[in-house]
Amino acid sequence: MDEPLRREGQPHHRGPGKKGEGELPDGATQVTADTCSADQFASWRDDETLLLDECYREALRLLRENSTPAGVLASARTPKSSGRNYDSIFGRDAAICALGMALSGDPELLQSAEAGLLTLARHQARNGQIPKFVKPELAEVDFWYAGCVDATIWWLIAVHFVDRVAPQLGLSTRLSAHVVRALNWLECQEHQGWYLLQQNDCSDWADIMPRSGFVLYSNALWYWTKRLYDLPTTRETQRFARLIFNPFDNAVPDQKRVRLLRHYIRNRCRPEPFLLSYVNFSFWGEEIDIFGNILAYLTGLGARSDACKMVAAVTALNANDPHPVRVVGAPIEVGSPRWRPYMQRHRQNLPWQYHNGGAWPFVGGFWVILLASLGERSLARAELLKVANSCKVNGWEFNEWFQGQTGQPMGMPRQSWNAALYILAYRTVLCGARIFA
Repeated sequence: MDEPLRREGQPHHRGPGKKGEGELPDGATQVTADTCSADQFASWRDDETLLLDECYREALRLLRENSTPAGVLASARTPKSSGRNYDSIFGRDAAICALGMALSGDPELLQSAEAGLLTLARHQARNGQIPKFVKPELAEVDFWYAGCVDATIWWLIAVHFVDRVAPQLGLSTRLSAHVVRALNWLECQEHQGWYLLQQNDCSDWADIMPRSGFVLYSNALWYWTKRLYDLPTTRETQRFARLIFNPFDNAVPDQKRVRLLRHYIRNRCRPEPFLLSYVNFSFWGEEIDIFGNILAYLTGLGARSDACKMVAAVTALNANDPHPVRVVGAPIEVGSPRWRPYMQRHRQNLPWQYHNGGAWPFVGGFWVILLASLGERSLARAELLKVANSCKVNGWEFNEWFQGQTGQPMGMPRQSWNAALYILAYRTVLCGARIFA
C-alpha cells in the first residue's frame, strides 16, 4: 500500500441486471487483451471465469444486504447470529470489509465502509482502543475480556486504505485525533526493548486460542500499520520479529535475553518452514498459524526469501484443499500441554474446527493475494476458484468456516468478510490491484 492501486483496462464480461442489482461495477473485471497475453485472455473466457464473475456479483450483493446506516454487520441477521452478536459492527470485521468494499468501486459499499469506520471511531475508548464490536441501536459497546488488540490495528489499516482509495472522503483529516489515540494505545501494549506487541490469551481474531506473549498474527499487522503510518521504530519491529518468530536462523542477537530465548526454543523444538505462532517466557506455539504466516509474508515482517518455502509447506499439508485455507496446520489436541479448557466453549475449537484447524474462506482470500504477490499467477487463479466454490456452497451461503477434515460448512452463513476478501483477491488476480507493496 505504499504505492497507488493500479487499475488497468476495461471490463471483459458483464453480468445480467442493472448496476446495483448484481452487475459488475465499472472496472470490476479488468482482464483485457492489453493487460494479458492472447493465450491467457482466451483461456480465461470460459466457465471458470463465469464462476469467478458470478461470485464477485454475489459478494457485492451480500455486502449490500449486510450494510446498515452504521456500517456493515459481521453476518446476516438471523436469530442465531443475533444470539452470538454477529449482527453488530465488529472492529476487525468492519475494518477488513472496508478494504474490499472501498476497492469494489461501488458507491453504496464505499459509503457503508466509511460509516463503519466512523461508528467505531465514535465509540473509541478514552485511552484510544477501538471496540471489539458496537451495537448502535442498543448503545452497546464491547471491548472483550483482555485487550482485543487487533480491532484497533485493523481499524488503523482500514482508515489509511480507504483514505488512499477514496481521498475525497477526507478520512485521514476527519479521524486524525482518533488515529493518534489508537496508535498511542497500541504503543502502550508494546515491549519497550523489542518493539513487539504483547497480549494475553484469546485477545485477537483467534479468540478461543492460547496464543499469548508475542503473537505472530498481531505483530504482522502491527508492522504493516507502522509502515503505513511511518512510525520511527518500524525496522526494529521487523528485526526483533524475525529473531523471535524464526529462532533457527544463523543470526546472533546483541541482546542477551533474545539470545537466551532463541537458545531455549532451539533446544526444545525442531525447525519448520513456518514462523512460530507465538512466543512467551518459556513456551511457544508450534501448531502452525497459517493465517499469521500468510500475513507475515504479505506485510514484509517475514523474509521474502522464505515465503515460497512456507507456501510449499502449506500445500504439502493439503491445508488449501478443498477449501482454502485451514488456519492451523497441526491442531492442538485435547490433553496437549497447550490445550485449554476454554477451547471447548460452544464446542467450537475442538481439533479441525474454528480457529483450531477450520478452513476460512476470508483467510483463503489473503492466501490468494500472497500467491499473486509471489508471481504464482496460475496458482493464485486456481486457488481463487476454490474460494469461489467455497462461497457457493449451499446456494452462495458464504459460510463462516468449514470443518478442516470433512469440509462440512460451519459457523454463521452470509459472512461479510468472506465476501470482502473475495473482492480483494479477485481484484488482485484479475485486475492487478496492489494491496500490499
